Amino acid sequence: MRKNLLYIGNDLAINSFTATYISFFSKVLKKEGYQVRTASNKNNKALRLVEMLGMIVKHHKSTDIVLIDTYGALNFYYAYLVAKACQLYNLEYIPILHGGNLPTRLEESKDFSKALFGKAKMNVAPSQFLYRIFNSAGFDNLQIIPNAIELEKFPFKERKSFAPKMLWVRRFQGRYNPMMSIKVLEQLKKEYPLAELCMVGPEKDGSLQKCKDYAEKHDLKVIFTGKLKKKEWAKLSEEYDIFLNSTNIDNTPISVIEAMALGLAIVSTDVGGMKDLIDHQENGVLVPWKDERSMVLAVKSLLEDQGRTAQMTLNARKKVSNFDWEKVKENWNELLN
Repeated sequence: MRKNLLYIGNDLAINSFTATYISFFSKVLKKEGYQVRTASNKNNKALRLVEMLGMIVKHHKSTDIVLIDTYGALNFYYAYLVAKACQLYNLEYIPILHGGNLPTRLEESKDFSKALFGKAKMNVAPSQFLYRIFNSAGFDNLQIIPNAIELEKFPFKERKSFAPKMLWVRRFQGRYNPMMSIKVLEQLKKEYPLAELCMVGPEKDGSLQKCKDYAEKHDLKVIFTGKLKKKEWAKLSEEYDIFLNSTNIDNTPISVIEAMALGLAIVSTDVGGMKDLIDHQENGVLVPWKDERSMVLAVKSLLEDQGRTAQMTLNARKKVSNFDWEKVKENWNELLN
C-alpha cells in the first residue's frame, strides 16, 4: 500500500515562471501509486504560505509523509514554517534540497536550519555538493537522490559537426547571469560572424529586458523565445549545438541535465554543484564564474576539436542516464515506504 503524501512547494508553472520540480515530481509519484496532494500555485507569497500551512492543518490526519521543496532564499522560511507545523502534528517530513544558495542559508540561519533539517525524517540532497555542505554543518540524516528526468522525453541527437549555435535555458534573473552568455556571443562573433544565441525562459527581475536592449544595441543575433514547455525547447534544441550555463549560483540544474540528455555540448560556470554534475573535459567544459573570456575559449575549443566534442556529448548522455526516473524512483520508493 503506497503512502499518502503532501507535497509542499512552489507550483508556479501556471503563472509567469518556469515549471518547478514539484510539477514533474508529483506526477511521477502519482504514477507510482502514491496519493499526492500539492500546494501551492498561489502567486501572492502571503496567500501561498497560508495555503501551504492550511493544507497541513486540513490533511494532517490523512497524511503519512510531507515532502518540502527547500530553497535558500525567501522560500526557506516557507519550508521552516511548514516543518514547524509538521512537528506540531507529529508528521514525518522530508526536505528536498534545491538551490545553490542553501550553503549561505545554513551559515546565516543556523538556529532555523537546525530546527528545520535536524528534525526531518531525512534530508534529500540531489548532489554530492549539498550532501557535503550539510554533513559538514553537522547533519547526518542525509541521503543523496539525484534530480530526475524522464529520459525518454529527451531524445539524444548525435551531432556529426558542431557550429557556434548556442542555446541558453533558464529564468531571466540576475543570479543566473544571462548577460554573460550574450557577451560571450559578442566576443565569438569577431571570429565566427555567423554565431548565434537562442535564450529560452521568462522574465523575473528585469534581466530579460536588459539582455534585449544590449543585444539590439550591439547588433547581436539573439532569439528570445520566452517561456517554453519542456517538449518545445527539447525540439528547439535540435537546431543548436552548444548549451551555455552562465549562472553565478547553482546546484544541479534540471535544464543542464536535460541538455546533456539531448546531446548538446555543455559549457558551464563551475559554481556550486556543477563540478559534481560536469566532469571537466570529460562530458562538458567548466569555466570560472563571471569569466566571459574563459567561456569564449571553451566554446572555441569545442568547435576546433569536434571529434573530442562529439565524444563528450556521448559521455554526457551516459552520465545522465543515472538521472532517469526509472532508476531514481527505486531510491524514492525505498525511502517513502
